[in-house]
Amino acid sequence: MPDRVEIALSIEDERWEASVAGVEILCERSARSALAAAHAQDPDWLPEGPVEMSVILADDDTVQELNKNYRGKDKPTNVLSFALYADGGDEEGEDEDHVDEEQDQEELGDEPDGGDVEFLSPEAPVPVILGDVILAFETVEREAREQRKAFADHLAHLVTHGVLHLLGYDHIEDSEAEQMERLETQILSGLGIADPYAGLPEGHRAPDDPGDPSPDPSP
Repeated sequence: MPDRVEIALSIEDERWEASVAGVEILCERSARSALAAAHAQDPDWLPEGPVEMSVILADDDTVQELNKNYRGKDKPTNVLSFALYADGGDEEGEDEDHVDEEQDQEELGDEPDGGDVEFLSPEAPVPVILGDVILAFETVEREAREQRKAFADHLAHLVTHGVLHLLGYDHIEDSEAEQMERLETQILSGLGIADPYAGLPEGHRAPDDPGDPSPDPSP
């Protein structure tokens, strides 16, 4: 397991906090559990140094705009994953969705006002940025209602699913989907959450939009 994991949570829509008590704790527990489970599956894949990722609790409009710009799909979806570390940055997408973006890099230098600049020690490890997981409130809320799941449980599932995408997991192929579903179910069980796929038809096994008759098979 990486020696330090930093998860930056951004709540861009106040309805998340109104709908889930302790939403910050829930998202962090879900993300850390996914990281730990993935590390247990493949201890050599994650870097040993510090890693960082972000979870952004947004709304349908924000996610729809990202979905249109990065995937050419002008509609909201439940979760988007922008992976910066997995697979060297190859682009993928889905409803939940996994999309990759380039990481901007800034050069260290003097500040314009001549202020002091803090330099990292040569020995200090540079954090590995895993990427971003972005969720749409209205879609997540509607899915939870239609699937008769607790909103908090569905949110935990989608955060877990999104983080696994950051770590290279996918469900395009049946074998990959089965592996990912097993791992998600194991992670959620550890959080006291029932199998999220129980009772869902085969066409909706991935955390896709259940109202879409032709769910996108890519993550």
